[in-house]
Amino acid sequence: MRVHPADRVGPELPGTAEPAERADAARNRRRLLDAAQELVRAHGVDALTMDALAKRAGVGKGTVFRRFGNRTGLMYALLDHSETLAQQAFIFGPPPLGPGAPPIDRLVAFGRARLLDIQVEGELHRAAELGSSEHHYSSKPYRVLNTHVAMLLRDAATPGDIALLTDTLLAALGAGLVLHQIRTLGYTREQIGDNWEALVRRVAGPGAQ
Repeated sequence: MRVHPADRVGPELPGTAEPAERADAARNRRRLLDAAQELVRAHGVDALTMDALAKRAGVGKGTVFRRFGNRTGLMYALLDHSETLAQQAFIFGPPPLGPGAPPIDRLVAFGRARLLDIQVEGELHRAAELGSSEHHYSSKPYRVLNTHVAMLLRDAATPGDIALLTDTLLAALGAGLVLHQIRTLGYTREQIGDNWEALVRRVAGPGAQ
C-alpha cells in the first residue's frame, strides 16, 4: 500500500521508497490509534470523531479519512488494536483460556475474558457493532472470534450446525446486550459469566441436544 505524499517523512532514497513508506504508514497509524485511545479514555467514545482525532493527533482531517475511511472504520481499527493482546491470550496463552485445557473449559474461559473486555471497553465495542451490522459480522475481529469458538465446538464434538451455533453463542457476548444487562438490569459481570458457563455446558459437547 502506497502512502499519500502528505504523510511521508524525510527524503526518499533510491531503492528504499517503498520500505520507508510502509514504515512511515505504520508509525502514523499507531500514532493516530494512540491518540484515539486517549480521546476515548478521557472523554468517552462519543467524543471520538474524525475531526477530534485529527486535532488531537495534529494532522489534517484528510489524513484520518485516508487511514480509516470513516468513523466506523476507525472504531474497528481501534478495536483490532486493543483486541490483539486478547487474541494472543486465547490462542497462545496458558490454559484454561489458551491451549492445554479441554475445549469446553476453554470456551467457558473465553466467554468470561470477553465479558471483562466488554466491561472495560464496552462503549467502544457497542459503537463499532452499531456502526454497521453487516460490516461487524464480516470484520476481522469478529471473524477471529468466530473461528476460535467454532474450533472449540468442533473439538468438543458438538452436534448440529456449528456455524449457526457459533453465531448464537457470540450473540450472548454482544456489547450492547452485555451493557444492557449490567447497566439496566443490574446483573454483575460474574452473574453473566455464570450464565455463559451454564449455556456453554448445555449446548457444547457430544451430549448436547
